[in-house]
Amino acid sequence: MPAAPNRRAVAAVLLVPLVVTLALWAFSWPAARIAPRDLPVGIAGAAPAADQLQKQFERREGAFEIHRYEDAAAARTAIEERVVYGVVVVTEKGPRLLTASAAGPVVAQLLTEAAGAGAPDGSGVPVTDVVAAPAADPRGSALGASILPLAIAGVAAGAAVSMLGLRGARGAVTLIGAAALVGIAATALTHSWLGVITGDWWTEAGVIGLTVLAIGAPVAGLAALVGTPGIGVGAMLMVLLGNSFSGVTSAPEMLPDPVGAIGQWLPPGAGGSLLRSVAFFDGSAGGGPALTLAAWALLGIATVLAGRRTRPEPAADSAAPGGREREPALAG
Repeated sequence: MPAAPNRRAVAAVLLVPLVVTLALWAFSWPAARIAPRDLPVGIAGAAPAADQLQKQFERREGAFEIHRYEDAAAARTAIEERVVYGVVVVTEKGPRLLTASAAGPVVAQLLTEAAGAGAPDGSGVPVTDVVAAPAADPRGSALGASILPLAIAGVAAGAAVSMLGLRGARGAVTLIGAAALVGIAATALTHSWLGVITGDWWTEAGVIGLTVLAIGAPVAGLAALVGTPGIGVGAMLMVLLGNSFSGVTSAPEMLPDPVGAIGQWLPPGAGGSLLRSVAFFDGSAGGGPALTLAAWALLGIATVLAGRRTRPEPAADSAAPGGREREPALAG
């Protein structure tokens, strides 16, 4: 048996378990280590009751990042602007909790349990959902599940541009057009039909389209630089790491360090955060994710515009199909 096929067979045998192991690690490890890590929460009210409540939260070292507010009005504003996930307000009748399930139902449940831990036995803490998740998706399951299809769509667009040999302006226009159509189709499905996102329709379509472009353009750019292997590298970066590190099903601050931060620098995580902001919070705290997506999209488009063809140009007609030079035609 020739040596080259043997080497390819060995490479395939080793590569498949490696990819599977990487996929299991990327998806299972963050999910198995979900816990608050510097999770931004607020405490509102006058001392000393508010000070005592803050000490209660600080007992879980490294779990919460405490913000102090004077009253419930300031606390509501902080939640609506996505500065904090929730605020415990100290009142004369006892503490009450302000949450935003639209920012993450998992976090809202966690804060409810944390606030109720200090309550007397048999009594609960009243909870007010300042920005509630839509009735069609109260647990945020649909929003969390939407990032993987968008990542696949972006990789597919980048792979198609590469495999079809589209480079330069033609490749860039194809990527932008495909991303725009995905944004429109996905918004029609999630907003108009399912009702799981409830913001401005065209803004949501733009965010989804930008997310797909920020994934597809780098994949096509990598393929333009290194050839077909670039598609695989881009797929692993965007689907395996980007999707599993996005934190969209819980919150970036609920993932192990530095997974949460890495996820927000990748398009799936930034796209999920921006979509949540425009869908439920009128775009609050969306500037950073928008810049991240724009940077990835522009870098990918620039690479596609400047990248070389992955396949060499055919040689000039100086050689015949058999490899022998053609004899010059004899003059009449």
